[in-house]
Amino acid sequence: MPPKACSPACANASPVRPDAMDFLVTTLLNALTLISILMLVGLGLAISFGLMNVTNLAHGEFVTVGAFAVYFVQSMGGSFWLGLAAAPIAGAAIGCILEFAIIRHLYSRPVSTVLATWGVSLILQQGLELTFGLGAKPVTPPIEGTLDLFFTVYPAYRLILIAIAMLTLLGVVLLIGRTSFGLDIRTVIQNREMAEGVGINTRRTYAIAFTFGAAIAGLAGGLVAPLAIVLPQMGVNYLANAFFVVIVGGVGSIGGLVAGSVFVGLTSILNYQISPSLAQAIVLLAAIVAVRLRPNGLLNGASR
Repeated sequence: MPPKACSPACANASPVRPDAMDFLVTTLLNALTLISILMLVGLGLAISFGLMNVTNLAHGEFVTVGAFAVYFVQSMGGSFWLGLAAAPIAGAAIGCILEFAIIRHLYSRPVSTVLATWGVSLILQQGLELTFGLGAKPVTPPIEGTLDLFFTVYPAYRLILIAIAMLTLLGVVLLIGRTSFGLDIRTVIQNREMAEGVGINTRRTYAIAFTFGAAIAGLAGGLVAPLAIVLPQMGVNYLANAFFVVIVGGVGSIGGLVAGSVFVGLTSILNYQISPSLAQAIVLLAAIVAVRLRPNGLLNGASR
């Protein structure tokens, strides 16, 4: 939102002009919205990449499937919230099929996994295009209005998106830190052989974790659908940023994921000030510098 004009009298009345506060608060909320989206997309990737060491190039398509699930439900006369409930289910279904049919057979062949998931991503893109046709698909947010936040007004739906993302992150933290399944995940991450030795079914843990990560990505797609251009190729942009988030923040750490999301999100907010291509180049350069200085992640280790 561009800053509003302010008279000289207004400028002299306060050391911080209202238009400056409007711009600052709006920019921070825009950054928080982007950070929330990146956090959800990166969270799903961190589960598969951090736990299973699977470079899944089809992860962006889980986001796309979630967005199209909301579009499909709305096109059939359903509400946005019903579509949002269907989004993680659609993502989980595709993730479960992918893990069962392909990925579980390629755990020891990382290069083959990259090629296979890249092929799957192209298949999913073409499948969505054949099913829903060309062109952007409209998704209507559940709330159209804005909220007055004293210094500025801001779209209500974006605030809802931020709240849902934070609640989801909290739920994942509790799941991993307070449940037996979370203990199994942490054990497998630290030492797969030892986990098998104490009786943990690592194959089942992998399958559930991968499906769960796909579900979170589907939820992210459903949430971002009213704000994005819903196309079969939309997931490609989120895939690159998700890898930036996971690698910069540090693999296998929720705290690192949050730090990576904040880092990439605050850098990406330059989209509002400069051309998107230049902003993306700056994000890439900043990620390279961060990885060089902190090769194990922002919270996982110092430079070497």
